[in-house]
Amino acid sequence: MAKHPDVAIIGGGIIGLTCAYFLAKAGLSVEVFDRGDFGKEASWAGAGIIPPGNPAAAATPIDRLRAIGSMRYPGFSEELRELTGIDNGYLRCGGIEFLDAEEAADVLPLWENEGIAFEKLSRGALRSFEPALAEVAGEPYLLPGCGQVRNPRHLQALVVACEKVGVTLRPNLRIETWRRCPDLNNPAIELLSAGTTHQADRYLLTAGAWSELFLNSFGRPAGIHPVRGQIVLLKTPTRIVTRVLMLGKRYLVPRLDGHVLIGSTEEPEAFFEKANTAEAVAELIGLAVRTVPALASAELVKCWSGLRPGSPDGLPFIGRVPGWDNLFVATGHFRAGVQLSVGTAQAITELLTGKPTCVPLEAFAVDRQPHSGSKSAFRS
Repeated sequence: MAKHPDVAIIGGGIIGLTCAYFLAKAGLSVEVFDRGDFGKEASWAGAGIIPPGNPAAAATPIDRLRAIGSMRYPGFSEELRELTGIDNGYLRCGGIEFLDAEEAADVLPLWENEGIAFEKLSRGALRSFEPALAEVAGEPYLLPGCGQVRNPRHLQALVVACEKVGVTLRPNLRIETWRRCPDLNNPAIELLSAGTTHQADRYLLTAGAWSELFLNSFGRPAGIHPVRGQIVLLKTPTRIVTRVLMLGKRYLVPRLDGHVLIGSTEEPEAFFEKANTAEAVAELIGLAVRTVPALASAELVKCWSGLRPGSPDGLPFIGRVPGWDNLFVATGHFRAGVQLSVGTAQAITELLTGKPTCVPLEAFAVDRQPHSGSKSAFRS
């Protein structure tokens, strides 16, 4: 009989695939299951903003997790390109965040303490940096360390990279249920799919918005829920803006080839309905044109939506599931799956190989009390 893999991962989005790649590189055998094609849910749908960060000085565990990604993304992107031949589009393009007085009072001390480079711009300076911008509410702050990645390309690179390091990928295989093994000499859990049993020494749940279905079956509900986000893609013959523009929970992300992503809504009431609505698309296009008037003549390329995995306090769940020796979770990353994926994979790999973790995982425990009013250095 073939040996069970060291780790079976349920969910092949950016969190699951990045964890799989890191674990395989650490010498573990890994198998990844996904109900559809790899990376085609919230991971594919996002804008790929990578805020700046300094892990050594980040004030909170979530900011440290984000800062690890910020620090490692350039090298990780180059590693993927060398291994797969696929350029994920990583670009340190800089960003401009617009803050009102209350928002600035919250985040500027976090930026300062973390040592993040930023500059408050005068309106004249803003026009020199981005002359196509109209008047935008809030004070503009330049963040030269902000970057971006092109999600579909990054996911494509991750899939190929996982194959290159020996990960077994099983797309379009829906895990219907989990159960305890009847034989105590076997691993404590079995995965069941279309009458077939799959086993592993350890299991990692990274099923995004669908994770709660599995956690419920183990008596450990965490409150993970789908939050629909809609995005619009525009195209101009040449680049009109060059930096990521962050306006509260909305953003414009310009690509090098003239595409501009406009996002994103937050719609928990949509449940698992992945669709676009005329109202939301009109609102996003209106935001784009008010912010950059020249986008009024841009080509409307397409629009799409994704289902983000929300959590009760906006923080992810990372670590061991209480009551289970070999069941782990990395889910609930909400709006920040791309920027938190590298730090999450590093922490999970450290945990499963018996090393001290790069962040204190108590902050992300499944059975934690939700943190009310928890603040993070970035909202996008």
